[in-house]
Amino acid sequence: MKITFSWLQDFLQTNATVQEVADKLSMLGLVVDAIHNPGEELKDFTVVEILSAEKHPDADKLKVCQVNIGGEALQVVCGAPNARAGMKAVFAKSGVTIPSTGVTLKSAEIRGVKSNGMMCSSRELGLGEDCDGIIEVPDHVKVGTVYCESLGLNDPVFDIDITPNRGDCLGAFGLARDLAASGIGALKPFKFPSVAGTYKCPISINIATDACPVFSGRLIKNVKNCESPDWLQNRLRAIGARPISALVDITNYINTAFGRPMHVFDADKLSGGITIRAAKNGEKIIALDEKTYELNNTMNVVADDNFAVSIAGIIGGLESGCTMETTNVFIECAVFDAINITLTGRNLNIITDARHRFERGVDGAIVQDAIEFATQFIIEHCGGEPSEILTAGSNPIKMPIIEFNPAMTLRMTGVEVSNNEAKEILTKLGFEVTGSDTWKVQVPTWRHDMKIPMDLVEEIIRIYGYDHIPVSSLPYKKSSAADEVEKIKLCRPWTLRRALATRGLDEALTWSFLKREDSTLFGGGTEELRLVNPISQDLSDMRTSLLPNLINATQKNHDRGYPNIKLFEIGSQYNGVEPDQQPKVVAGVRSGMFVEKHWLDKSRPVDIFDVKADALAALEACGVELSKLSIISEAPNWYHPGRSGTLCLGPKNKLAYFGEIHPYVLSSMGVDQNVVGFEIFVENIPVAKKKNVKPLSVSQHQPLTRDFAFIVHQDVKAADLMNSVYKAAKDLITDTKIFDVYQGKGITDNHKSIALSVILQPDKTLTDIEIKQVSDSIIDAVKAATGGELRS
Repeated sequence: MKITFSWLQDFLQTNATVQEVADKLSMLGLVVDAIHNPGEELKDFTVVEILSAEKHPDADKLKVCQVNIGGEALQVVCGAPNARAGMKAVFAKSGVTIPSTGVTLKSAEIRGVKSNGMMCSSRELGLGEDCDGIIEVPDHVKVGTVYCESLGLNDPVFDIDITPNRGDCLGAFGLARDLAASGIGALKPFKFPSVAGTYKCPISINIATDACPVFSGRLIKNVKNCESPDWLQNRLRAIGARPISALVDITNYINTAFGRPMHVFDADKLSGGITIRAAKNGEKIIALDEKTYELNNTMNVVADDNFAVSIAGIIGGLESGCTMETTNVFIECAVFDAINITLTGRNLNIITDARHRFERGVDGAIVQDAIEFATQFIIEHCGGEPSEILTAGSNPIKMPIIEFNPAMTLRMTGVEVSNNEAKEILTKLGFEVTGSDTWKVQVPTWRHDMKIPMDLVEEIIRIYGYDHIPVSSLPYKKSSAADEVEKIKLCRPWTLRRALATRGLDEALTWSFLKREDSTLFGGGTEELRLVNPISQDLSDMRTSLLPNLINATQKNHDRGYPNIKLFEIGSQYNGVEPDQQPKVVAGVRSGMFVEKHWLDKSRPVDIFDVKADALAALEACGVELSKLSIISEAPNWYHPGRSGTLCLGPKNKLAYFGEIHPYVLSSMGVDQNVVGFEIFVENIPVAKKKNVKPLSVSQHQPLTRDFAFIVHQDVKAADLMNSVYKAAKDLITDTKIFDVYQGKGITDNHKSIALSVILQPDKTLTDIEIKQVSDSIIDAVKAATGGELRS
């Protein structure tokens, strides 16, 4: 919301500076986003007089003007249709920056004619939307004076961020009330005028909807519409509103001053009486924004005997709007249902000041007061004869009385506010306080957000000052072993994320839902995991695995010309509705080629070993000793049997699945490419035990490499063979690598040859006998663990 400083001062007696008022508003929870000061921004724009305006010799729509800038004449090329000799305008010299565009003016030739500076429109100065011509300055303003100062436009404007619960502060009076309660000034006494009607209102009012509890109106005859006074036009322009005419501008003034939307109809364009009713399905109205809206029966309109003349509480109709020829007006003020206004505005995509206020709650007690205020203004500036005010319905809002113990403030906030201070704060805010120990607090008609005692505590502390809340440190508690474990578990997703990103995978974020057919393929499809109100038919079930959404993302990328995909995601999967059935999982997929085409490297398709390496790298980053892992060939049925496996720690703790996705699953999902994937169960990863970390040092002794080739049964897993080798000499062996697997001629049936390199890192020079002892222990360990024999 935008409001000028002078507008606030209409209701607030204060000696505070603009910045002090802004700071106080922010402390009250009414945050000032910016202060716009036209006097500072427009100090270089002066008033000039056009001495002559001749047609440009080489352009039909341009004029060459001689301009008196105050003791000096300059030549300016101008395209405004209203530029003429004898007119006073607003001028910017070369070197001045135009606020609306940020362009700095320079002397230039326009179609061969030299031009110095520029005469400006309202839009270019940021004072309105009018760009059809340059600003016409009144004749009494002296040439050479600063434009904004000469017309009183140097009024600072606050841009305030009003929270949705504070509809009472969508008006200058409400803001002034809060400021006065905080002690930055005093609220000026204000009383709405009373204008007696001289005849009964001939336009009947009928309410035929529950969405409008009260509607008041009055006819004023024989008015003469005119332009608003300069002070009102300037204020409206300052807050971004466009002055239209006195009859319309006064409603905008009341809206901004008191947060009270109103509307003025041309009474001669109304047929019969006024009815507030539900719209008819398919009913259309041309609104004041000159757009045609099609309505339905969930919306409400203000209608005459023939047509809808206004979308109730949102925007008036163009055909019944006031013009400069209007002579009889019907002014109305009402209360409309906030929820209905919100839904109607959303459905029609209309945003207006009236809607903004009605959907946040308006003061229903000043419906007739607003009409009286508007009547007085219209009579003062446009003349006219008012009728009596006619009201249909009554204000149904019964504001609550809250029982409040003032001691609650100290108990809830730690701030000691005396009872007298608390009562004074509430009273200044408009609450009526009675009682001694327990107060009965009557909520005012403009505070729709006040319902419970805690709301009153908030009001007291807000006005008293949040800076009075004492600062206290939380008690220090030394972390226990259990706390340290929880910290590690909390940080584990970040560890996994870094490890997989290092492997070249890209993190994805997909829905926690998927379509029922995909859920069934991955162990789901049960009724308990089906959503009652899904946002889409393809998002009907909670996911029982992270893989299907990643697989679908892979296919979509492939369809768009990205064949080589590597994705991972961290999130929950849903095996049931209970909290312990929603484990945290890290899943990843690869598809396409492992390496992009390159003249140095051969490209190959991704395979099971790539995702196995991804899973192992992630587990190792979390402190899992890979030598203690075992691999079994079992995996869920969405993996390819024989081309998948499970990483286990011990006989029961399954840490991860990996392998090719089953071709039937891919075909059912409409995926036409090979996909490999893995799933890591984060909560199954044990917390690594702390060990004494030895300082990093480089051995002075050369590492040794010994190659072995073992003949083992074809069912023996390479991982079991490598583990047995490692256990034979833990202190010396730093790495083992398989470099060949062979079956065929020279190898017994149902057997295979596995060749591997073993790297030894001694801490002393080994003799030949010691090296042979290590080799013999490796051979014996392999034979004991796998039955393998050294290949001759």
